[in-house]
Amino acid sequence: MKHNSPHIPDVEGDRLEVLYEDKKPPYDDAEAIAEANRCLYCVDAPCIKACPTAIDIPTFIRKIGTGNVKGAARTILTQNLLGKSCGQVCPVEVLCAGACVYNDWSRDPIKIGRLQRYAVEKAIAEDPQLFAPKPSTGKRIALVGAGPASIAAAGWLALEGHAAAIYEKKFLPGGLNTLGIAPYKMKVEEALQEVTWVLSLGNVELYEGVEIVAVSGSPDEVSASALLDQYDAVFLGLGLGPDSRLKIPGEDGGGVVGATHLIERLKADPTLRFKGVDRVVVVGGGNTAVDIAHELALLGIDTTMVYRGGDHEMSAYEHELASGKVDGMKVLCERQPVAVLRDNVGKVIGVRVVRTEDKKPVPGAEEDLKADMVVVAVGQSRMTEVARSFPGVELDMRGRVIVDPKTGRTGNPKVWSAGDCVNGGKEVVNAVAEAKIAVTSMHAFLTGGA
Repeated sequence: MKHNSPHIPDVEGDRLEVLYEDKKPPYDDAEAIAEANRCLYCVDAPCIKACPTAIDIPTFIRKIGTGNVKGAARTILTQNLLGKSCGQVCPVEVLCAGACVYNDWSRDPIKIGRLQRYAVEKAIAEDPQLFAPKPSTGKRIALVGAGPASIAAAGWLALEGHAAAIYEKKFLPGGLNTLGIAPYKMKVEEALQEVTWVLSLGNVELYEGVEIVAVSGSPDEVSASALLDQYDAVFLGLGLGPDSRLKIPGEDGGGVVGATHLIERLKADPTLRFKGVDRVVVVGGGNTAVDIAHELALLGIDTTMVYRGGDHEMSAYEHELASGKVDGMKVLCERQPVAVLRDNVGKVIGVRVVRTEDKKPVPGAEEDLKADMVVVAVGQSRMTEVARSFPGVELDMRGRVIVDPKTGRTGNPKVWSAGDCVNGGKEVVNAVAEAKIAVTSMHAFLTGGA
């Protein structure tokens, strides 16, 4: 199915996502100007260095303070085409705001993310035509996957005058931004509105419900060789695959679900309800585990995160853990699940865990945790089959696409890649930064460079 503007789902439906309030609501004009006027406009601004996309943060904040919101948005979007969503979903506490000099004085850092969201939202609402594409080059690029890396890359390619065609297996574009972001940070319709705006920047087409395979055998499949033959270049923005499994007894069957799959349903599936689910155990210690545990806790479900290491060993951000705990999420460290417990009809009734020391089980130190559902958040598989269908594209030992970090180019001279399939699963802002590197190299290649 081809779209030049994606379908925006009916937000008035019964999706559970609509129940969540915005944790960082948008500023009004007075709030934005007041916050902008707190900025010291540092010459050697540490916030710029902390931003993976190197946005000139003091400059865009100064423009907000002087009423030049359009100029502020252009400053942001020139470096980061997904500046609106990144203003909402970036972990600013450990990036730009975390580097703000106010932290050294025990004062609240500038609310950079909220200012960024304000500038981009307001400017696009007033005038979506913030940029004009260059004349057509006649070059065509296929982008595989419609996640943040591909969306950003397609927009920049279109502005350079190239034609971009995005192929997405699912029927909603946006990847992580649309289907994986905690609903108290950003809703589905907000992500799709940003995608719609990027598609408007130039000659960008979107093919939804199309899978890229080694050898096509149905109308909703396109072969990798066909893309290489029909396009001047290919960009792989594959993201990550399905949730990994625990591989313990009792895991198979109803009541055990992957975290990213559940988050996607919570955001986009109007049929999802948690009837009869009063207690949930979430297995994992990363940001995805925290997100789903926090989301379930906000719905009033007794939710406990179980992690095999100590709390200091969790990869989850401290500020996200703290926020989740405030909202009722529980955390049980140094526990490793060894079995999912079910009753005589197969219904989940709990999880058997063993106490750990240095992430190693302590013999005999077992206990049973009551649960009606188990959510597994221990990582995701890689999209290795799709990547390997392109000749010359190589993967490392962890299944990540190997690229030249200076160009984003793979072992196939016509193929570039960026985002989670390259970095293993970082932030949206990292995907955008890598996409820009790849687009710079692709543009040079398409216009006669190496």
